[in-house]
Amino acid sequence: MYAYKLELMSKHRVLIVDDYPDAAESACTLLSLIGHECRFATCGADAIREAASFEPDVAILDLGLPDVSGFELARLLREQAGARPLYLAAVTGWGQPEDVARAIAAGFDQHVIKPADRKKLSMILELADRHAGGSGPRSTT
Repeated sequence: MYAYKLELMSKHRVLIVDDYPDAAESACTLLSLIGHECRFATCGADAIREAASFEPDVAILDLGLPDVSGFELARLLREQAGARPLYLAAVTGWGQPEDVARAIAAGFDQHVIKPADRKKLSMILELADRHAGGSGPRSTT
């Protein structure tokens, strides 16, 4: 039997947005199993509606969505959150240096290359914890 040391971090309200439903659902299931409250959406419009009622403190967004870019969705989610803290992570197949720079310029706190496995999801939430504590600038990975 394997034990993971993921329970040591703060519990988060996480919104996963990916146009590939299986990826979104499996990431959400994994995060739920380790104690986070999680919801997912497969397009920008659904993400905005979900965020309005769920009020996540972490949003993990794919950049290539069918109805709106992840860059625009990040802006909309930040606007919707207002003064409420929201940590944004871009999880994408777009990994060129200009993609990372564009994500950070668009307001993402972090850029991660797909696939979003357990280790990468844990890293995102650990960095969200650090960010909430005020330690350091935005991170890219």
